[in-house]
Amino acid sequence: MTPSFDFKRNVLPHVIAVVVFMILTAVYFSPVLFEDKALAQHDILQFKGGAKEIQDFRERTGEEALWTNSMFGGMPAYLINTHFPGDWSGYIHKVLTFNLPALAGNIFITLICAYILLVAMGMSTWLAIVGAVAFSFTSYNLIILEAGHNTKSLTIAYIPMVLAGLIYALRRNLWIGAALFAVGLTMNLHFNHLQMTYYMLLLVLIFGVVEIIYAIKHGTFAELFKRGLVLLVAAVLAVGVNFGRLYTTAEYTEHSIRGKSELTQPNSGENVGNGLDREYAFNWSYGVGETITLLIPDFYGGSSSAPLDTDSETYNAFLNMGAAPAQAEQIVSQGLPLYWGPQPMTSGPVYVGAIVCFLFVLGLFIVDRRWTSWLVAGTILSIVLAWGKNFESFNYFMFDYFPLYNKFRAVSSALVIAQITMPFLALLALWKLLSERDLIKDLDKKLLISGGITAGICALVWLFAGTFGFASNTDQQLIQAQFPIDAIRADRESMMRSDAFRSLVFIVLAAGLLYFYLKNKVSATLAIAGMGLLILVDLWAVDKRYLNNGDFQRQVVANYFQPTQADQMILQDTSNYRVINLPNPFNDARTSYYHKSVGGYHGAKMRRYQDLIDRHISRNNLEVLRMLNTKYAITGNPQQPVQRVPDPLGNAWFVEEVKPVQSADEELNALTIFDAGATAVVDVTKFPIERRNYVADNGSIKLVTYEPNYLKYEYEAAQEGLAVFSEIYYADGWQAYLDGEPVDHIRANYVLRAMEVPAGKHTIEFRFAPKSYTLGNTISLISSILLLLVVIGAIYYGVKKKPTEVPIVAKV
Repeated sequence: MTPSFDFKRNVLPHVIAVVVFMILTAVYFSPVLFEDKALAQHDILQFKGGAKEIQDFRERTGEEALWTNSMFGGMPAYLINTHFPGDWSGYIHKVLTFNLPALAGNIFITLICAYILLVAMGMSTWLAIVGAVAFSFTSYNLIILEAGHNTKSLTIAYIPMVLAGLIYALRRNLWIGAALFAVGLTMNLHFNHLQMTYYMLLLVLIFGVVEIIYAIKHGTFAELFKRGLVLLVAAVLAVGVNFGRLYTTAEYTEHSIRGKSELTQPNSGENVGNGLDREYAFNWSYGVGETITLLIPDFYGGSSSAPLDTDSETYNAFLNMGAAPAQAEQIVSQGLPLYWGPQPMTSGPVYVGAIVCFLFVLGLFIVDRRWTSWLVAGTILSIVLAWGKNFESFNYFMFDYFPLYNKFRAVSSALVIAQITMPFLALLALWKLLSERDLIKDLDKKLLISGGITAGICALVWLFAGTFGFASNTDQQLIQAQFPIDAIRADRESMMRSDAFRSLVFIVLAAGLLYFYLKNKVSATLAIAGMGLLILVDLWAVDKRYLNNGDFQRQVVANYFQPTQADQMILQDTSNYRVINLPNPFNDARTSYYHKSVGGYHGAKMRRYQDLIDRHISRNNLEVLRMLNTKYAITGNPQQPVQRVPDPLGNAWFVEEVKPVQSADEELNALTIFDAGATAVVDVTKFPIERRNYVADNGSIKLVTYEPNYLKYEYEAAQEGLAVFSEIYYADGWQAYLDGEPVDHIRANYVLRAMEVPAGKHTIEFRFAPKSYTLGNTISLISSILLLLVVIGAIYYGVKKKPTEVPIVAKV
């Protein structure tokens, strides 16, 4: 008989959990919620610069700018800021987060999704709250927010919901679990950080292999297969809702630096294969020894720019060098390179918590092997993948042969798997200990062994910290700048020793609390509350090292985009041209806020444009700058903030000759010495063109209408000619029209558009209307409607139908 609905039992506990999560979020992000402050997130500020033209066009017209000229001469807007009206999943996120502002909403939804996972396992409300804190306040979740990786954060946040639906569907109620899985995967894909989704899929793959083995062993494969088919349908729906975003991304990927290069020659670090360059992808590899930061946060010094206080050795060393106290304090408080690990730089360590590590080890002894097998395997895989070039035999094999793995960079991010699996196993261990203490053989002994292992590591580091060298790759620069390097290394040692002792204390307190519970000295309620408080204090304090109230400011965006003298000077020219910011052209999207930029900031720029940067723009090839219609250069010199680029060719021009080449290599090399105003370099193997010479001074051509998705030119030519346009060639969406009739256009000068045109007065138009966007948006709309109907139906059917549980699923 189905138990009757009871608000106090079925709803109130979850309401309390939501209130607790809201309080935690409000306290941590009080500057955002109550003081109208914001975080100066580097990547978000760059995003706002790169997306300005797109957003302005949307506000002005209500249409989507699927292309933008604001960065890298022009590129699709899909991975910058494109809305898909057919995708309704954004409304789900707003509901689940109560439409909280960014940052606060990120952590709140992380807490909610972790809570859902643990409740789906059958844990009590209070234990699930403790677990949600352990999942959510892992240091990496806060560090990536400080850096501005908001979409990465949200993609990670929904991973526990995906696992919740998967486990609930396979182990308990198929229909409710499938509905939860569909919503979780939909939201995970919605934020389009495919690298994080990829890591999640690796974990799901491991989980699936373990489930198949157990199903075969226990004769439940038919039931597993049936449930798997339902989950497959749910996955198809989730992909369908996000199809527009995924389809356009997949289409563009082949043209980006993550696609296959057309070059056969090595090109300044860019891979000539299909995917990223190996060195580029593995540049951020976690050190093998650095893995201990999961247990001891500042083992390797924490951040590449961390402040010190007046008790530090470095402060005293500056005083001894003759600095005034105020000056010494200012130097050490502004941040020093205290990180001494193998990565080029870091914003902070991945710290899952000393108590979580202790409970994780305990889980190896007491949690059922069906759980530990895939959670431990996922943790090991996560750590090994994060080692990158520091464990090259395995990771280079993965990069070269595992599907799609070579599309992703910064392999240290693979630790997101561990920050899911380690708290999960830790909470399973705590749950097992609290619910089955009288059934587990030698539990007190296993508790002491687990505490001894983790606390012992901390004690050894605390005692023998002085045996490490603490030398960093940045030390030589510090020595040249006359910084007291010995004092800085002494502070690195002090940080290691201090955090080792800190983790030791938390482990001892947690183990002691659980030991007293085993001996009936404290109740289960008190044990849960105590563990929750210890975990919160442990993680919260470390998080505040990297994201605290002092990091929030007012008017962040307005201040960052305050027009400079150079901006004001350039903006007096209202014609259509491009700008290059010489001090930092290819790692800067601030310029794009006001100008059409030759440079920009984006992790997936077009590969051909990257080739052009490497071979020509970075070497100041004036002809290439002229053909890109680069009219102004921002110099960074206060005495002469703006410099005119000599003779930019404008938006379009007629050339006198075609220089035929036979390959991409020849095409790129031909730009080294050529007259861009007179010659068009064309790869005739891709774009056959018979005519080689045209009349000099054939006529005039000018741009009369500009929109991101639409360009209109008027020209008058005495004879047939070849017009070259200072616009990036992209065949998947741009269609040319001559006097309103569709015509073909070709690629010239490696990246630009060109077209043979007849004599006389005519108009030329370019429209960007990619079929992938229209088709993708339509499928997204249909799938959104189906998802809504299927989820409602599945929940209704799942509640009405008594769930069929798969055998031996109750064990933890």
